[in-house]
Amino acid sequence: MKKLLDEFKVFITKGNIIDLAIGVIIGGAFSGLVTSLLDNIISPILGFFSYGGINGFSITLWKAELRIGAFFMDVINFLIMAAIVFLMMKAVNALINKMKKEQPAAPPKPSKEEELLTEIRDLLKAQAESKGE
Repeated sequence: MKKLLDEFKVFITKGNIIDLAIGVIIGGAFSGLVTSLLDNIISPILGFFSYGGINGFSITLWKAELRIGAFFMDVINFLIMAAIVFLMMKAVNALINKMKKEQPAAPPKPSKEEELLTEIRDLLKAQAESKGE
């Protein structure tokens, strides 16, 4: 049981779980903003073309009421959220790529031949200095 608790502590203190929690909180707030945009701006504009507004559009089939307008607005809500998340990810990826390009690349490690030649050069230089040349 102690091992399980230790593993849980490591899991919960990793940066990824904190990032996920922040993302969920911001996503919830953002969802409210998009819902407000739909309910207060887009739905009335689309409702202008239908009697009673798009949200109120429904079909009664036998005794069931199919609220097609509400479903349509939820689909639009999803598409707006997906498009904004897509654009945000493109911006983050562009920023990451820009940061990668700005970092200088590490010089390539010398090959075995270059290392051996460097050792030979250093040995010859040391011999020449010891002879007084």
